Amino acid sequence: MMIRAALAAATVLGLAGCSSAQVPTPTSTAGAGATSSATPGTARDTVIDITIAGGAVDPVNAEFSATVGAPITLRVSSDAADELHVHSVPEHSFDVAARPDQVFTFTVEVPGRVEVELHHLDRTVATIQVRP
Repeated sequence: MMIRAALAAATVLGLAGCSSAQVPTPTSTAGAGATSSATPGTARDTVIDITIAGGAVDPVNAEFSATVGAPITLRVSSDAADELHVHSVPEHSFDVAARPDQVFTFTVEVPGRVEVELHHLDRTVATIQVRP
């Protein structure tokens, strides 16, 4: 019995030593739409800069990382009205106006892949991998 307890304790300590406490940072595979900001003692927030001009959007199909419950901010400058749909739990929808410097912030409560899409332009702006 003592041997089993000692082995269990050693296993738990060994596994804990292998875990990482690092917070994932945003990455982008398209455009210059990825930025991140952090305040001391908090998880990194994900910030995605989106530009809509002349019927085109930047970025398109970008990939980002985020953490459950951490704020995700979309900063949008647009020359046309549209709707941003965030396919997550909970779902989010934002009305985009034809103007610069719009800010939309939301959180995701369930880990997984979250797609951010423009409804009228029918484009996937980004996919966010949300981790626990």
